[in-house]
Amino acid sequence: MKTTIKNAVAELLPAFSAQSLESERTSAERTADTDGGGLSLASKLRSLSSENFVLLLSAIFNIVQAHLVQAAEVKKAIEWIMCNVDGHYAADSVAAAISVGAATAETAYESGSQGSSLLPFSPQRSTSKLTSSQLKSNDAASPSNISRNFRADVLRENTEAVFAACDAAHGRWAKLLGVRAVLHPKLRLVEFLSIYNITQEFITATEKIGGRLGYSIRGTMQSQAKGFVDFQHEMRMTKIKAVLDQETWVEVDVPDEFQAIVASLFYSEPLISEALNDTQVEMTTSYGEVGTSNDGSFVIDNEAQNAAQKLVRMNSTEVSLQNSVQKKSTPSTEPTESNKVMTATSSAQHNNHKVKERGKSTSQTLSCGGVGYHMVNCGLILLKMLSEYMDMNNYLPTLSSEVVHRVVEILKFFNTRTCQLILGAGAMQVSGLKSITSKHLALASQVISFVYAIIPEIRRVLFLKVPEARKALLLSEIDRVAQDYKVHQEEILTKLVQIMRERVLYHLRKLPPVVESWNRPVDTDSQPSLIAKEIVKEVNYLQRILSRTLHEADIQAIFRQVVIDLHKETSEAFSRFEISSPQAKGRLHRDITLILGCIRSLPSGSSSESGTLNWGQLDEFFLQRFGSEAG
Repeated sequence: MKTTIKNAVAELLPAFSAQSLESERTSAERTADTDGGGLSLASKLRSLSSENFVLLLSAIFNIVQAHLVQAAEVKKAIEWIMCNVDGHYAADSVAAAISVGAATAETAYESGSQGSSLLPFSPQRSTSKLTSSQLKSNDAASPSNISRNFRADVLRENTEAVFAACDAAHGRWAKLLGVRAVLHPKLRLVEFLSIYNITQEFITATEKIGGRLGYSIRGTMQSQAKGFVDFQHEMRMTKIKAVLDQETWVEVDVPDEFQAIVASLFYSEPLISEALNDTQVEMTTSYGEVGTSNDGSFVIDNEAQNAAQKLVRMNSTEVSLQNSVQKKSTPSTEPTESNKVMTATSSAQHNNHKVKERGKSTSQTLSCGGVGYHMVNCGLILLKMLSEYMDMNNYLPTLSSEVVHRVVEILKFFNTRTCQLILGAGAMQVSGLKSITSKHLALASQVISFVYAIIPEIRRVLFLKVPEARKALLLSEIDRVAQDYKVHQEEILTKLVQIMRERVLYHLRKLPPVVESWNRPVDTDSQPSLIAKEIVKEVNYLQRILSRTLHEADIQAIFRQVVIDLHKETSEAFSRFEISSPQAKGRLHRDITLILGCIRSLPSGSSSESGTLNWGQLDEFFLQRFGSEAG
């Protein structure tokens, strides 16, 4: 078995030669792999493409299976003979041969002969060499008198021989995998699965013939699968960190492929399942095209080989939307928040137009559960990564617990880093933002809310493969992550309320000199004060920005608190001043009327018992100061 596989590899490698990977390897590796100035067998195996390596494995699979099937037939024949020596099939010559074999074995044992395995024999040849005297002496030895221990030894060694052949095949296969161990973690999922699946088929087929589990080869494949998951996770963690640090928090349009990912979550359909099934069908077809010619040499059908080289070429598209967000233009003077948002919006629209020009169908929001979410680049890339983790979970079920741990880790990191960048204002250092605006906060809220919304579906899909014994612990981990996202989203909304409160207080601090001017005898200005206008302007701006981005429930939650703060801060500020002159009272009346009009228009979703929208402290102060004039 060992020699056959070795010869097969040596003969098939030239036919499966592919583009060399030498350029990607270190000089030390090249030196270690060089044998007499040429590439070693290990180096040649590593230089194969994954497609051709699978074809090599499939050829070896066929060869091993043919040998094992033949061995199994021999094993079955021997078992039949040993268990039916009293039947019509067991002629005297067979019984005599067995007796001679037993005598020979005993003689060898007594003489201290090395090795206890019985040599293969042919009943016809053995009996033809027997002398007539031996035959006569054996007439008295009936099959029923054959030693039961001897029969048990034959059956045991018969079984051990087939298992040893399987074990040898497993060992050689594991060595082939081991030679390429450094390459397999870096493959695309579809490429790795082609190797993983044919190995699983090989293990199943050979174990069925051999009758025992191949622990060594199973361990090798499990180790490589874990290495694949670990490497893929490390690569994604590095990438998501870089993407977050480069994120400018500008809204982007959503290509249709991301909507398809969300749809697959709710229907539990792996995105690459159809592609993988197609690949497996093609590969199954190609396996049969590798065989032997009449002279025993290995031949490969060229047409099948060309078709096989097209296998596993699809890739779960590496999505990067970095180019879809233009750098914001920097004006010569310090821009206001309004100007920043206008610039960012214009930039996003320009880039969205470019995306559409490239022929990709897009939409403005990402829909989940009937709710649309505005997205930024990092949110889409995280979604793509999550879909890839779920594909790994579906197609490598024995590593489902490992995949869940990795998903929890990347979700934790994304949440923590986003909090540092937006609420902690870290984006001003790493992304070059001049300030963290309400638009940035609103978009961060949308991304965090979206991830929070899909976590239950992610959990449901992932836990279909997790062993029952591990579910409780893993469920608690992913539920804690979901709770962290919920808290983060609430903190962003609180921050928006806090920003509005700080802006109102900033303007109200300018009130003393303005009120002092109200007491002048001449009132030439019939308009509300600049302070009241600025407060109303800031509040209306916040409402306009948030209404374009946030969901209605979030908007109402924010403005319920903004209404309370406006009532409290303005009524307290105005109550500090003694306003007695008619001119001052008129100006106060105009300011409060303007602010109350603004408050009435805010979407808080609340009203007083009398049905007045957003009734509060400023209304009560107004009635106290002006009484019937308040109307």
